[in-house]
Amino acid sequence: MTRILTAAVLTASALALCACGHTIEQKAATGAVAGAVVAGPVGAAVGGAAGTAIGQAQKPH
Repeated sequence: MTRILTAAVLTASALALCACGHTIEQKAATGAVAGAVVAGPVGAAVGGAAGTAIGQAQKPH
């Protein structure tokens, strides 16, 4: 049970870190680093994708 809770907390913090940065590239890099810390290479890929998605969503039209 503690492993699931720990994974959930780390995932939430990684997603929160995706919002850091001013450009899409910075958000993707921050997400990738946070994801790598949480879940290794797979987490880096997911964090980078999440950072890119957040950057695209926040881009002014």
